[in-house]
Amino acid sequence: MGYLESLMGRHEGIVFKTRQHWLVVMPTILINSLLSLLIIVGSIFLVSLLGPWASLALLLLLFPLGKLALDLLNWWNEVYVVTNRRVIQLEGIINKHSIDSSLEKVNDVVLEQSALGRLLNYGSVQILTASEIGVNLFERVAWPVRFKTEMLNQKEGLSRLESFRSQAERVKEAPSAHDIPGLIAELDELRKKGIITEEEFQREKGELLEKL
Repeated sequence: MGYLESLMGRHEGIVFKTRQHWLVVMPTILINSLLSLLIIVGSIFLVSLLGPWASLALLLLLFPLGKLALDLLNWWNEVYVVTNRRVIQLEGIINKHSIDSSLEKVNDVVLEQSALGRLLNYGSVQILTASEIGVNLFERVAWPVRFKTEMLNQKEGLSRLESFRSQAERVKEAPSAHDIPGLIAELDELRKKGIITEEEFQREKGELLEKL
């Protein structure tokens, strides 16, 4: 089990995961690749002038290649995750840092995409919440439209889940054979959308069937 999975609650599941767009790492790829090429060409030139020992200059490749590897690892390990309960920003290779925004406290989601962003499928997503964080900004995120859509779908699902539980409590207190099949169908919809897990579905369904 990965670090992200270890953060999940008992009935929490990952719905969508993305990271910053690959354009974010293009500058470091180009710059460090160019430096590596210059070092290789320079080493070949020095060897022709000073002899084989000058090939030690190739050790300088450790700097641009190491920087490139570090930048790529940092990019890969910074992920933005939508679960059926919250939005998580997780970063760090060894030392991990995460920021959570509960979907229940999300007031609004703002998506900004330039013309190039629409063409290459990236943009900035701003989450406005009622928590102490207030605003959470994810810049140059890949698949931003789906990220926003999944977030809003899960938030809507939580509202439906709350409504379902309120209805289910009333039915359990005064069972009706007419109401229970409808509640089970609603419960199945919540399961299909990932709002509840299979385990929660079977438990809630069993409790409703006992009232028939």
